[in-house]
Amino acid sequence: MRFQNFDLNLLVALRALIEERSVTRAAERVGLSQPAMSAALKRLREALGDDILVANGRAMIPTAHAQMLAPMLDDLLGGMQSLIAAANVFDPATSKRVFRIVASDYITMVLVAPLLAELERDAPQIGIEITPARVGAELKLARGEIDLMLGPEPFLSPEHPTRLVFEERFVAVGWRGNPRFEHGLSERDYLDSGHIAVELGGHSTNFAEFEAHRLGYERRVEVVAPSFLVVPWMLLGTQRIATMHERLARKLVADLQLVIAPLPVAMPPMLEMAQYHAARERDGGLQWLIDRLVAQAATLD
Repeated sequence: MRFQNFDLNLLVALRALIEERSVTRAAERVGLSQPAMSAALKRLREALGDDILVANGRAMIPTAHAQMLAPMLDDLLGGMQSLIAAANVFDPATSKRVFRIVASDYITMVLVAPLLAELERDAPQIGIEITPARVGAELKLARGEIDLMLGPEPFLSPEHPTRLVFEERFVAVGWRGNPRFEHGLSERDYLDSGHIAVELGGHSTNFAEFEAHRLGYERRVEVVAPSFLVVPWMLLGTQRIATMHERLARKLVADLQLVIAPLPVAMPPMLEMAQYHAARERDGGLQWLIDRLVAQAATLD
């Protein structure tokens, strides 16, 4: 089939079929009916001269040719999305674009939430969709399914550009009734205490836990929380300690019976970065949003 006669929308269907291994699930993923996806599979088979999916018992598996096409599809569809996004000059005052961002609850509360009022004034019709940091986010960035990832430098892909948004220090936080905070928290107090750690979306660690392990600090983690925002409430009435981002801690402890102490062990600052696909360097809308996030970060101190 000549390229001029090929429906490029079939490429979206092809990727969904390869990844979902099911006509029904692929149809749901791209918003088509099952008959429409079956028709798309038939057209793909005719165009590519390959079965794409073959029955294996009650399951469907991609052919070797389809598996070979999968990484090329990611690059091609990501490039097409960037081409479309960059096709028009971005005007925040009139744009109706929806930006899809991967961010933890910490960075959402500290950075994104304070910016929303300004965006409502300066870009009243844009949308912001925030999804939590989970395993697979890097793949979604590569596919063009998200626009931006906000996260610590060690956890981002080396294959795509990053930009520093701000640096974050860490502090120790505990219940006001914890006697270890009365006269200054010592290193021994910190290491001997029970700790509350955070695990996000299948990641086995976050930056503070990553650095504590790298630096060889032996701590007793007694509670693992599903998000950063719930940690302060889990400290109340206990002798446990949490290692928290300083900006988040100062936002949350003011209304709770908690105290903040300098971290009594050495820990490097966290570099909070914005990462986007390499093909999006000239995406005016995305670069505008990153500029606004960096400008907002400059006001946080």
